[in-house]
Amino acid sequence: MSDLLKLISYPLSFILIGYGAMTILGGHITPGGGFQGGAIMASGAILCILAYGLKENPFNFSHERMSIIESFGALGYVFLGLCGLFTGGSFLYNLGTNIYGLVPSGVEAIFNFPDALHAGIIPYLNIVVGLKVFIGLTTLVVLFYSVTKYKEDYVDDEEIE
Repeated sequence: MSDLLKLISYPLSFILIGYGAMTILGGHITPGGGFQGGAIMASGAILCILAYGLKENPFNFSHERMSIIESFGALGYVFLGLCGLFTGGSFLYNLGTNIYGLVPSGVEAIFNFPDALHAGIIPYLNIVVGLKVFIGLTTLVVLFYSVTKYKEDYVDDEEIE
């Protein structure tokens, strides 16, 4: 790719990743949340993949790193769901709101925010879902981009008669 595209795509990817993080963190009070923010963050990473390629990419998209981040997102979601199950009686019970009065006060104090909205575990769910979506979409593009190296294996150059 051209040097101008590389010059523009790197700072723009940071802006997109920051905007995606803002969408994730404000998802419990504004439209958006984990999926939308993760998709925005992935678009920033995908922009760098398309401009720099996989080898010269400024972000290190190693298999181990992406696997750890995606596993953290999935395990965080399950952990928050199990916290709700064991303390509130149902999977993903919103611990901070404690509508039915089932959650012990010590656990409720951890997830209870001082604002009037009492988001509970929703911001934490947005964060883990955002990480999962961000890495999932980026992994798809990395896989598709790496397959193009072996184009001659699956593309028939002969014209169909």
